[in-house]
Amino acid sequence: MTRPAHLIDPVALTRDLIRSPSVTPVDAGAMATLKGALEELGFTCRDLPFEGTPNLYARLGSEGPNLCFAGHTDVVPTGTVAAWSHDPFAAEVRDGVLFGRGAVDMKGGIACWVAAVSRVLADYQKEGGGVPGSLSFLITGDEEGPALHGTKRVVEQLRTEGERIDACVVGEPSSSQRLGDMIKVGRRGSLNSWITVKGRQGHVAYPDRAANPVPVLVRLLNRLAEAHLDDGYPEFPPSNLEITTVDVGNPASNVIPAEAMARLNIRFNPTHTGDALSKWLDDQAAEVATETGLAITLEHLCSGDAFLTDRGPLVEAVEAAVEGVEGIRPESSTTGGTSDARFIRALCPVLELGLVGQTMHQIDEQVPVSQLESLTDIYAAVIRTWFARTT
Repeated sequence: MTRPAHLIDPVALTRDLIRSPSVTPVDAGAMATLKGALEELGFTCRDLPFEGTPNLYARLGSEGPNLCFAGHTDVVPTGTVAAWSHDPFAAEVRDGVLFGRGAVDMKGGIACWVAAVSRVLADYQKEGGGVPGSLSFLITGDEEGPALHGTKRVVEQLRTEGERIDACVVGEPSSSQRLGDMIKVGRRGSLNSWITVKGRQGHVAYPDRAANPVPVLVRLLNRLAEAHLDDGYPEFPPSNLEITTVDVGNPASNVIPAEAMARLNIRFNPTHTGDALSKWLDDQAAEVATETGLAITLEHLCSGDAFLTDRGPLVEAVEAAVEGVEGIRPESSTTGGTSDARFIRALCPVLELGLVGQTMHQIDEQVPVSQLESLTDIYAAVIRTWFARTT
């Protein structure tokens, strides 16, 4: 196994990554920067592009167990650049704070794990041995976008090849108020649905010659909004259905429109599956269509079902590492949106541990450099502790 030539500085690597303006779907050199750092540490790097999406799987070692780190190099748009106090891609440090798009979500997390690996390898070298297994990275450039050809496709490829990953830490900014106060051990599922009601266009003065789809859509949406999905699930809040848009697209005041559309999202706990909720929505629409005589069509896209990682070596190693470095016991949570953990769970136990997420996606996204150093210490402790518990 190749030994590290030098220790990686998490702050310097974070700054280098930020300076690649990798707004989804553009890579702008971010993957090359990461690959360069990993190859210096002896990792074998594989590019796994799908439909133009840059993806990377890198591995150090060939024996098990295999501990993986997952994340993304793509970032969301900056918004109005003039509103930033610092150039969003200059990676400036002022008064001990690093500013830049991706500092928190999640180039900082990636850099910290790389730096942690360099420290762990150096420690093992001093002890006269090596990593008792393998370390790997699963990195995509499509997490902030459609997420169709990123981690999801890489996971499918690795499963086809028989690649074994025994546990995975996703470096999303999971911490809430202070570093390490929260880890994400599960996520709710997410279902998007598009509803279209087909009517018949006509003059508002002659409603008998038309069929207005708007009241039908309103009836269906009201029915769905008032539905009680569940009372919650252990470790999860109740599921919720939110209507996110209603669109008729009718510029005239004297015309009954030909169709009316809406979109909704359901965030659901393990009481449900995406397939079961899709069928429930279809059944509700079919009943309203029968009552009104108008055709209602639905399209569904489930980005992932709910999941929960049980307590075991991974959760216990992370808890011990955080407590050892920060002196606090992290709260295990399933709150928040979705992440690529929903795909990785098909391979192995997975959880999320990263920086404080207060400024992610915001103007002046920022992270204290001291937090990057502390997260590196936590990650190094996770690696050492996890291997100690599994080998």
